[in-house]
Amino acid sequence: MGLPDIFKRFPGQRILVLGDVILDWYWWGQASRLSPEAPVPVVRKQRTSLQPGGAGNTAANLAALGAHVSLFGVIGTDSHADELRGALSVHGVETSGLIADGGRPTTTKTRVIAAHQQIVRVDEETTEPISEDIVADVLKAVKKYLGDAEAIVISDYAKGFLTPSLLEAVIGEASRAGKRVFADPKGADLSRYRGVFLLKPNRLELGLLTGLPATTHAEVLAAGSCLAKSMAGTHVLVTEGSEGMTLFSQSQPPEHVAPTPRQVFDVTGAGDTVLAVVAMAITAGASWSQAMQLAAEAAGIAIGQMGSVAVSLKSLRVLADLHD
Repeated sequence: MGLPDIFKRFPGQRILVLGDVILDWYWWGQASRLSPEAPVPVVRKQRTSLQPGGAGNTAANLAALGAHVSLFGVIGTDSHADELRGALSVHGVETSGLIADGGRPTTTKTRVIAAHQQIVRVDEETTEPISEDIVADVLKAVKKYLGDAEAIVISDYAKGFLTPSLLEAVIGEASRAGKRVFADPKGADLSRYRGVFLLKPNRLELGLLTGLPATTHAEVLAAGSCLAKSMAGTHVLVTEGSEGMTLFSQSQPPEHVAPTPRQVFDVTGAGDTVLAVVAMAITAGASWSQAMQLAAEAAGIAIGQMGSVAVSLKSLRVLADLHD
């Protein structure tokens, strides 16, 4: 199937996204001197902006590609929760699956940027696991939406939402319903993701999952093959930063796609973009080679701008035409 036909299948896909939702705040300014109080720059704030981060960024990217997205996660009852809901609504993400928990803050990352350089990041969060009552509520909602969904995308940032019991239940429900699960993992516990269709670690995460070195492409080839062999039926896509991405499966030799050359301003959220594009492309009928190439193009757009970026279907079409 050619890319034009694949792109026609993007709009209207129904995708469920589960994961740790984050509010990304940005303080933009200029720094021209050091503080007399401490050896740190003084930043004169000029403006602020906010974007959905974490699983919210994955959901925003899917929506920008034309999907109908239902997002499931946990937020607080603070002002940041309202800001995050508003930011997601701007991107067209359906947020009724966000559960408010008054006992925890909305996960928020505030970045101070001066002259395109990040000076400092301040995090507000708790990583305590959600309660079993919330797990039950999420699972009930997922079951309600699952029948009409084409796929489930899981974005794990280890902030406490994706408990082992929730992951096991959701992956099991998806399997019984014949729905593919695309997951971005976090941490060293491989058992949490058994049964997913695609696992998308970066090099650091691959090393944690396998206990093997994964700092070079040669090491990734060994560790990725090992991981694929240990997860029957699961494809493993390892993102390798400036060296592109490599796909592993139990029955096929590794497949590598080189990155699209771009000036790098900010890698924040690039992994979310890759996960969203691959999930959309594969669900639309693309080959792995096509999906990876599209993801590489989209990641190139994301790293060329400051902050999390939702790459649109229009932008992806233009780049695909240029490289056709």
